[in-house]
Amino acid sequence: MRDWLALALSLLTLASAAPLPSAHQHQSKSRQPVSARQDATSTSNNTTSQQPKLVIAHHMVGNTFPYTKDDWATDIALASSAGIDAFALNVGSDPWQPDRVKDAYDAAAASGTGFKMFMSFDMTVLPCASPDDASTLRNYITTYASHPGQLTYSSRVLATTFAGESCTFGQSSVTEGWKTQFTQHPDLMGDGGQSKVFFMPSFFVDPATFGTYDGVMDGALNWNSAWPLTITSTDSNAPNVVSQVLSTTSNTNTTSNNTLSSLLSSSVTTSNSALGAFTGTTTDAQYLSGLKSMNGGDSKMYMATASPWFYTHYGADSFNKNFVYYADAHLYPTRLSTLVSNRDSIDMIQLLTWNDYGESSYLGRISGAQPNSQAWVDGFDHTPWLSLTAYYVEAFKTGSYPTVQNDTVWMWSRPHTKDAEASSDGVGKPDNSELLGDTVWAVSLTSAPSTVTLSTSATNTRTFEVDGGVSMLSIDISAGDTMRATVERDGETTVDLNPDFVFQGATGTYNFNAFVAVSS
Repeated sequence: MRDWLALALSLLTLASAAPLPSAHQHQSKSRQPVSARQDATSTSNNTTSQQPKLVIAHHMVGNTFPYTKDDWATDIALASSAGIDAFALNVGSDPWQPDRVKDAYDAAAASGTGFKMFMSFDMTVLPCASPDDASTLRNYITTYASHPGQLTYSSRVLATTFAGESCTFGQSSVTEGWKTQFTQHPDLMGDGGQSKVFFMPSFFVDPATFGTYDGVMDGALNWNSAWPLTITSTDSNAPNVVSQVLSTTSNTNTTSNNTLSSLLSSSVTTSNSALGAFTGTTTDAQYLSGLKSMNGGDSKMYMATASPWFYTHYGADSFNKNFVYYADAHLYPTRLSTLVSNRDSIDMIQLLTWNDYGESSYLGRISGAQPNSQAWVDGFDHTPWLSLTAYYVEAFKTGSYPTVQNDTVWMWSRPHTKDAEASSDGVGKPDNSELLGDTVWAVSLTSAPSTVTLSTSATNTRTFEVDGGVSMLSIDISAGDTMRATVERDGETTVDLNPDFVFQGATGTYNFNAFVAVSS
């Protein structure tokens, strides 16, 4: 299925992972290849081998009730500027959502950017017990199959899901349900007996069982590869795993392309299990192995995911979810870097998410209708992450990191200490928060060797001599501190990032969302 499949299987056997560089450098004097330079197409010998690499963002239609076409146009322009190709439209059962979907498709077609849309059916909300339930899904496909705003893959309508592994649509099994009522239903069959749908669901099942979904899956979306879900406070080994990850991502300057070919290096084998969980390479390999096991496995496509953050804070009287996923230690740029380095095996990346405010994973602007998440979202703009995303998106698509023209620094941290006790929070401290550090995470992108200085107060400063390219840096932060970063070269200050931010030691309500800043 892929050039490195045998190596991926070795990864599963050894519980290995690609080495995780710290103060991560990509040289920038000229465009640098990622491993062997590849064109922006899949290198596997399958029927979709000439398809371009795609980067997609997950857009929650359920948060767009007040949207107009102009709102969609704004989102499209912003996403397109970061190199994102399409929105996966997460749709549920609200009767107004089809109207927002139509506006999205029409805005994409009118944008002049080549931006596209496709359906992502939220099967935790959409009913799927009867044959009639499947007609809703088919109607979306047939309505937009010929729309100029529709994203196609291998000349077929791309579609994904969130869940759906329990849906039978009134048939004898999940496979028969999806096969007879969706992918191979007469409504969706094209010339030559091929389905009009290129279906890449996110079924939450063991990838080793993918072979039971023959006739249904053309590939798979690995939703949970975006976060290290095994790093939780209920795991007694989690503090050790966090320690290993942080020690590997300490602020030392290295130059590395983080390729899979180096994953068996003896210098990294002692901590590969922890790093594989953190970078997502372990679950990537499991999915690739599962897809290979299917009939026609060489033609099955893989969509990996990446996410900048995750925090949700709903009480028992609401959605009843109150936890964080571990996103310290530069999770987002590290995951993106890993996907770039392993691009020969990955056909698409889905960014989670564009606008899921309730889970704090949003990359887009704060707009539309929030799901009662204003307490931890308002005032916490995440769009600065988009320009960092764009750097990795270009490398994923082309096989080369872009030349750095201007020095840039990104910084992020939480609004208060992890041990702060909220004075008026009825929900409680989120699960897994004890694993986090009180830290400012920073990424510098420099055009040449430079001196980067991070500071949080007059007495807490760290200085780094970095090469040109990307450097992942950090500094501890205490209550009452601020954040600042400067870049100096040849006696000149090229960056002075000093956002309006104070790290709080006390809080009324818990907020483990991220404050994100970028230099102009």
